[in-house]
Amino acid sequence: MRNGKTTSGKQRWLCKACRTSRTNRINNDAKQLKVFLDWLFSKQRQLDMPSQGRTFRNHTSRFWSIWPLPPVVDEIHRVVHVDGIHIARNVVVLIACSEKYVLGWYLARSENSRSWAALLSRIAPPHMVVTDGGSGFEKARRLVWPETEVRRCTFHAFCQVRRYTTTRPNLEAGVELYALAKRLLDVKEESEAYMWVVEYLQWCERWDGFLKERTVVDGRSRLTHERLVKAKRSVDRLVSKGTLFTFLDDLLTIGGPLPAMNNQIKGGVNAPLRQMLREHRGMSTIRRVKAVFWWCYMNTECHLGYADILKVMPTDGDIEAIYRQMTMPEQRFDTIPQWGDAIVWSELHNVDPWHDSWRHDWD
Repeated sequence: MRNGKTTSGKQRWLCKACRTSRTNRINNDAKQLKVFLDWLFSKQRQLDMPSQGRTFRNHTSRFWSIWPLPPVVDEIHRVVHVDGIHIARNVVVLIACSEKYVLGWYLARSENSRSWAALLSRIAPPHMVVTDGGSGFEKARRLVWPETEVRRCTFHAFCQVRRYTTTRPNLEAGVELYALAKRLLDVKEESEAYMWVVEYLQWCERWDGFLKERTVVDGRSRLTHERLVKAKRSVDRLVSKGTLFTFLDDLLTIGGPLPAMNNQIKGGVNAPLRQMLREHRGMSTIRRVKAVFWWCYMNTECHLGYADILKVMPTDGDIEAIYRQMTMPEQRFDTIPQWGDAIVWSELHNVDPWHDSWRHDWD
């Protein structure tokens, strides 16, 4: 209850239970964090702010030291979409999301199996995962999610064929293969998938001799139609693994239809992230990484309030203290994956006068 005011005019409060009196200090940090995130997720420029953003930077610059970390997801989802967004050279953030929310993210040098495994290990194995076929993912999936069905995005499968044939193939075989790949986007039923595979196998048989033709170039025998053969091999791998039409599996579709493409993460996650980075271009690489982390965290299903974020999330100083206490084996094999980082901490925060590529914008 109210209990008068202090000599400075502050409100004094009395606890009825223990009869102690105290004053509450107003903490504006949570409000300033909200202002910071509202700016980060908007198109507003600091140059258009009062004093050209100097007051804004004075109040919010400390929030750049916070690392929003992903939660552990123990809920089993029907479908999880995975993809990586490249921030700069040798800097990629791997992201996993459901139909509505971001589930996890992981900072790495490249899309390799170790990085994918670190991301997947914090998420309960779903019934099906949709991927664009990034390097290292399948190895990590077999290790961490061995029972999860893999669904290869049909649009990426089409794009892989288009890369070799182009949109205007000169050869008749290329025209037919491009048309077949384009029809992948329209497959909606199991009968259509069966007919597509049959027609593809007929195409392979019809052009088998043509694709085996070889030409001597600089004294070496090479395939005459090498690009067309590469396009065929990319489809062969998907057909043999059975990952093209997983979304039509009767057991998986009991709960409703499954997605055929990776549009959920491409359009629902990567597109807003790239738009945010474009709106605030000019940030250093480390700030672009943290901007992606902030967006992913605020789009999780159960993120903390602003005040709790400031209490829970680690800062640069917290992580530096951990690195000082760790031994080299622990750095390499234990603690780093928990922080979602396959990158040496000293590379992000280098105090030596040598060139540090992480502090420069590669764009």
